[in-house]
Amino acid sequence: MQTLLQDADLVKSYVQGDEQALAELINRHSAKVYNFIYSKVLDKDASEDIFQDTFIKVIKTLKRGCYNEEGKFLPWVMRIAHNLVIDYFRRNNRMPKYDGKEDFNIFSIIGDTALNVENQMIKDQVETDVTKLLEELPDDQREVLEMRIYRDMSFKEISEVTGVSINTALGRMRYALINLRKLINKHQIVLTN
Repeated sequence: MQTLLQDADLVKSYVQGDEQALAELINRHSAKVYNFIYSKVLDKDASEDIFQDTFIKVIKTLKRGCYNEEGKFLPWVMRIAHNLVIDYFRRNNRMPKYDGKEDFNIFSIIGDTALNVENQMIKDQVETDVTKLLEELPDDQREVLEMRIYRDMSFKEISEVTGVSINTALGRMRYALINLRKLINKHQIVLTN
């Protein structure tokens, strides 16, 4: 009786030149990977394309010697497939379908920016407007606001980086927000849908 090799052993064999090892890996996991892809896109042709792209990416990564998740081959392949599914929706501006299956998970589609093209366009416009507004703030206020909002720095970290007290950093943030509100009113910008 032949012992079943672990995925990690097959990956190692393939990297060392055994093409049959890759065929075994693909045969072992193809149904699970394809079914996952199909459950997201519900299109046979697109699923087959994404499936092929997934394994092309797997092969290229293995050949470059960039794979280092020993023992986690299938989750790694599924992550590649998931990313390619997201790319597919972005490229086609399509909303994922829900066919009423019980195993539906809202979190599998909620992160997809292509979920609602209109909301994405609004979000992009708001970001553009906010960026323009930030340019009109005094430098010291803009610096504190960007550190706090975009870099998620604490006021203690901001005070250390800017060389001012925490109270001064807090004051600059307060004035930045007050001035932003004034600029929003002045330019009559709507920041929500």
